[in-house]
Amino acid sequence: MTQGGWTEDVLGAPYERLELPLGEDLEGPVVATLVRRRRSPADLLHARGPLHGVDVLYVHGWSDYFFQTELAERIERLGARFHALDLRKYGRSLRPHQTPGHIGDLATYDEDIGAALDAIASEHRGERRLVPMGHSTGGLTLSLWAARHAELVSGLILNSPWLEFQADSAVRAFIAPLVKLGARRNPLAPLPAVDPGFYTRTVSASGEGNWTYDQRWRPERGFALHPGWLDAVFEGQATVERGLGLEVPALVMLSDKSMLQPRWDDGMAHADVALNVDVVARRALSLGEEVTVRRLRGALHDVVLSAEPVRERAYDTIGRWAATLG
Repeated sequence: MTQGGWTEDVLGAPYERLELPLGEDLEGPVVATLVRRRRSPADLLHARGPLHGVDVLYVHGWSDYFFQTELAERIERLGARFHALDLRKYGRSLRPHQTPGHIGDLATYDEDIGAALDAIASEHRGERRLVPMGHSTGGLTLSLWAARHAELVSGLILNSPWLEFQADSAVRAFIAPLVKLGARRNPLAPLPAVDPGFYTRTVSASGEGNWTYDQRWRPERGFALHPGWLDAVFEGQATVERGLGLEVPALVMLSDKSMLQPRWDDGMAHADVALNVDVVARRALSLGEEVTVRRLRGALHDVVLSAEPVRERAYDTIGRWAATLG
């Protein structure tokens, strides 16, 4: 159920936002926020692209929110209707009384996604296909959601999805019991900071990147980590490892290399500094029957925030993949 109506978004026209009330949890009232790009007559020129008749719902990653306007515009140029969802306790949905990003079970986001889909469906009549698109932790979340709601999904686009722990499944399995014990005792206990700020440096216009965004919602070193959240992620990754059995096509886009190291190197401006892309590429095969893995040379962790030539290859990849959906 939605409350109020669409209002102008912080991104400015033509972007609009809709608050989606989700009740309360232990920290108080909870909302998610849906963002859309109001389409102009010129957009109709692209209405017959390979994503014609498709709704794309984008979900961000950890310590993140939707600000990638070029992504919205390029997806709509492929014929889709684009919406982005700031999940509860992230970005536009984060409230002062909340622990940023905190969740105890990734399945809780079914409520956020369900509310968003209800709002999208209310905009237009007629049959449309749904192709969710997720980045990093959002990619993990949407993969699990798609497996639970297979009847709603026609395809899945994943941008550097966090499908597996940076080391490998064996290391995750070794430390997961300790994390789970911590989550039971004190889910909001502080964990050691592990983000040196290199990812922000690769993306932000104040560093080596080209993008400007609200650092309250995307802080330099990420949100504080807690065992309750990490346990939820590990549980999700373990589920992927067992196999999701997706029957719809999935596109997984990744950098060609990772640079996970304690000291800055200029090569990081052309690599994934958050995930082990080789481990994720292998784990992607656990998604389902038809998985396309595209490795993009020089891509960042968020592929669509990479240098322009890389982004162009990414959008070309999406277009070619979309043309096979039928």
